[in-house]
Amino acid sequence: MGPVHKKHAAIIGSGIGGLAASIRLAAKGYKVSVFEQANQTGGKISQIHHKGFRFDRGPSLLTLPHLIDELFSLGGENPGDHFKYSRLELSCKYFWEDGAIITAWQDDELFANEVGSQCDVKPFQLAKFFRKSKQLYDLTAEPFLFNSIHKASNYRSKKFIKTIMNSYKLDSFITMHSRNKRWFKDYRIVQLFDRYATYNGSDPYRTPATLNIIAHLEHSEGTWFPDKGIYDIAASLTGLAKRMGVEFHMGSKVSEVIHSNGTVKGIRINNEFIPALLVVNNTDVSLLYKDLMPTVRMPRKLERAERSTSALIFYWGIKKSEPRLKLHNILFSKDYREEFRHLFGTQTIYDDPTVYIYISSRAVADDAPAGSENWYVMINAPVNGGQDWDALIAEARKNIVAKINRMLEVDIEKEIIFEKSADPVTIEKETGSIGGSLYGTSSNSMFAAFNRHPNFRKPLKNLYFTGGSVHPGGGIPLCLASAKIIDNEIEPCR
Repeated sequence: MGPVHKKHAAIIGSGIGGLAASIRLAAKGYKVSVFEQANQTGGKISQIHHKGFRFDRGPSLLTLPHLIDELFSLGGENPGDHFKYSRLELSCKYFWEDGAIITAWQDDELFANEVGSQCDVKPFQLAKFFRKSKQLYDLTAEPFLFNSIHKASNYRSKKFIKTIMNSYKLDSFITMHSRNKRWFKDYRIVQLFDRYATYNGSDPYRTPATLNIIAHLEHSEGTWFPDKGIYDIAASLTGLAKRMGVEFHMGSKVSEVIHSNGTVKGIRINNEFIPALLVVNNTDVSLLYKDLMPTVRMPRKLERAERSTSALIFYWGIKKSEPRLKLHNILFSKDYREEFRHLFGTQTIYDDPTVYIYISSRAVADDAPAGSENWYVMINAPVNGGQDWDALIAEARKNIVAKINRMLEVDIEKEIIFEKSADPVTIEKETGSIGGSLYGTSSNSMFAAFNRHPNFRKPLKNLYFTGGSVHPGGGIPLCLASAKIIDNEIEPCR
């Protein structure tokens, strides 16, 4: 690797949290090195190319894009010169087995009219729901999402005190589903808003209604899409980091985090010790304790925590265009409760799963050959616990195809000219996520936020944590927030 700078910061993993941390530390004057075992950056946000088709492999919905802009500003660049994105006119198109279809327009009036035409829901009911969602976001965002909840001094801040004083408004003692049923009588709109629990791999029948903040983010703050597709987030941030002097070491698997007397000293790769003033872990935090720091005990809360869901994904090259679909689409299960009972109870896949179809070529024409489409077809799946995945995948694929054919009135099997898949086993192998869980631990309890691993541990000086397996959670905005939190804790180079 060559001579090491005395203010060297080593980052393990180049997921979104690691990339954001590298930029923030470079802006503070550190000499930053990122060590990534894969051959491309982005972690779960990677891509696939095949004969004219391009697929985003990871998350496909962008909220709070100003968190990305902020990183370019830290690097002294104009964000619009390097990363372009546009606000979507609609966030998703929803389908039900009874024939109901709702297009989730971003315009409040259009959305209210759309819901009213399909469900017994009045515009004022939606308006009240979104006002409550905004209140939840305003009370929780600054103290809980963009600051550490594991630092005592933060509890004395004005915003945290305000949140505590208004804790009765946080809906933490009622589940998302129970609260949504009180807001709305129509099962379809309840199911639509219950779905937001899956944005961090959780169960709406168990997760606190506080997570209804996601409805505010998607419908009020807005949903966005990068002009070049979701992978461009990782590609653009990698480019920015490199221009700021960050060094990337691809195909470099860290074998150990070196520490003594409660202080981290550096990392080891292929028997080579690489000293570092500080180390940032962007891998699954459980994997860190298991493989890289086996002499350090994993926090008991983390040992007992329930993992989030994983996913079963099919990447299909489709030789036609399906006019009924948009960029983001959901084909709902008839029995949502039963679907989650399978995911978290029996650890299997329900025979009528909710199907998500994302077609990036609707926004990026070059992502598929002319007249064709690239379908990212995903269902939630339980984490890998040694199930018979060959049997589960074969049965799930059959049920997915049947559901698409039934609800869209097509014969989709005849249109598939390319197929690749991902499942909990391959996700675990390729990303290091324990059990293939997409978001670390679930949020299936009112204490879940406090049980997440902190962004630093006092007994281990100079070690910091980013990414979806630690506070504040999974998904692009929260991974970016985790890097912002450690930025608040690390002193600039002098």
